[in-house]
Amino acid sequence: MPEPPLLAQAVPAARTLRGAAVLSVGAQLPAGVVTNDEIAARIGKDDEWIYTRTGIRERRHAAAEERLTDVAAAASRRALARAGTEAGELDLVVVGTLTADERMPNAAAALAHELSAHGAGTIEVNAACTGFLTVLSVGAAQVEAGRAERVLVVGADFVSRITDLDSKQTGMLFADGAGAVVLAPTPAGAGRVGPVLLRHDASAPDSLYLAREAGATIEMDGHETFKHAVNRMAEVAKEVVAAAGLTLADVDVFAFHQANGRIVSAVGERLGLDPARVVDCIERIGNMSAASVPYALEVAHADGRLRNGTRVLLAAFGGGFTWGGALIEWGAGDG
Repeated sequence: MPEPPLLAQAVPAARTLRGAAVLSVGAQLPAGVVTNDEIAARIGKDDEWIYTRTGIRERRHAAAEERLTDVAAAASRRALARAGTEAGELDLVVVGTLTADERMPNAAAALAHELSAHGAGTIEVNAACTGFLTVLSVGAAQVEAGRAERVLVVGADFVSRITDLDSKQTGMLFADGAGAVVLAPTPAGAGRVGPVLLRHDASAPDSLYLAREAGATIEMDGHETFKHAVNRMAEVAKEVVAAAGLTLADVDVFAFHQANGRIVSAVGERLGLDPARVVDCIERIGNMSAASVPYALEVAHADGRLRNGTRVLLAAFGGGFTWGGALIEWGAGDG
């Protein structure tokens, strides 16, 4: 019998890869608060009409002179301080965003420079609201493969700058902010970042779409987006726990993309979850795209739900469509 190919022989060795852990989280919002009353005056509705449909009372919008890099840097410095990590120790900075300050340098390079992370490589990813899960997957893979020891993973967006504030579909939803986590290695078999599943369906992009031309704003079919978001996030949540050999009952905290309060509630109901296990923080922040999942982690950290060993399921859904899920066990583990 012929020898198996070298690739097949190498597959079992992949199980001996070291793991990756999330050491910390940090988040930052712009100062400017935009209430429902301000949005309602533009779209001919009122505060209660907006709240009933979105679960949002207010959101943050960056001022014209504010830079995404600065808000992302503030979130990153908080995460780095909590992790006991200096920016100079970073090997990689990965940023998920739709709204970088410039086309070049990319958002990750601009952030690394602002932080004085001069020895770090940089990667920018555009996966819309799934951006944080995508960069978490990239960063964790680099740690697991031994290519990086400390990785800064950031989701940051100024979505107000690509939103038609006079639109009844989008003007009341989108907002600005940034969130970051720091990753580090764990021994083989002790990884705290578990399965990360990423999915896409670009067969009907106009359901949630942003054209390239200057001045373009997000176009959205609210009904279609709502339906797909609930279905896909519920599906991927089940797929992630199955991939980890667990059940939904084994998960302590669910940190879903804060897309819309009704979506967060509907996903929880679809999965039969106790609302106390689901982070729901959209009321005062709005939909911050790639920043919303790390911000949800920040909220859970602040209210004491994240302790060493807490299992957290993340899920997000974004334009294009993209979606994904991940399971993490909070904390660095042994040592």
